Amino acid sequence: MNLSAYSNHPERTYFERSLKKLEQEVLRMGSLVEESFRLSHQALFNQNLDAGEKITELDRRIDIYYRQIELECSTLMTLQAPVAQDLRLLSAFMQLVRDLERIGDYAQDLGEIALKLFIYPPHPVIKEVSIMSHHAQMMLATSLVALADLDGDAGKKVKQLDDIVDDAYDKLYNILAYQRDIKGVIEPFLLLALVIRHLERMADHATNIAQRVSYIVTGHRA
Repeated sequence: MNLSAYSNHPERTYFERSLKKLEQEVLRMGSLVEESFRLSHQALFNQNLDAGEKITELDRRIDIYYRQIELECSTLMTLQAPVAQDLRLLSAFMQLVRDLERIGDYAQDLGEIALKLFIYPPHPVIKEVSIMSHHAQMMLATSLVALADLDGDAGKKVKQLDDIVDDAYDKLYNILAYQRDIKGVIEPFLLLALVIRHLERMADHATNIAQRVSYIVTGHRA
């Protein structure tokens, strides 16, 4: 990711260095969120209960990055008198780290849900839920690559994946909501409904990130 195109004034070297540092911090935060999402998948579908503790530690680090990046963006906006293109970049950074932070929160929630689901037999739709999770993870990875490469066209690719996730959510919700002759407790059905809702929201936030990258590059909101 090269932000030098946004500043053509040699006297603003400090500001450019600050932007570069900020960019690296956003990408580091993104990689922590990716790892947290991956671990939540392992906890849910591979019954890796140790992943939950790792997710909690990752979430703590993600929150630190989130607060730090927001503060640095605000400081640059107020103290460095950025031009319009810089403001666009800083505004987009502040918005997309909120999306990353929310994905991290959902990943932590999924890790906790995995603990509750552990005692129940796998539901027949669990493989489809796993595929939905893979698609949502792919969306996040695509969005972060787009951020690193400043790929303004990534929003279209991510939107196509989002449509797949939305369709999966609708299908799985209908299966869970209208299942008849349920034997035993209803908790695993409620938990699975919460899982697919979280995955659908995580996919939405990944879509937001790709759209914010497009805004950085083009100046137009998707």
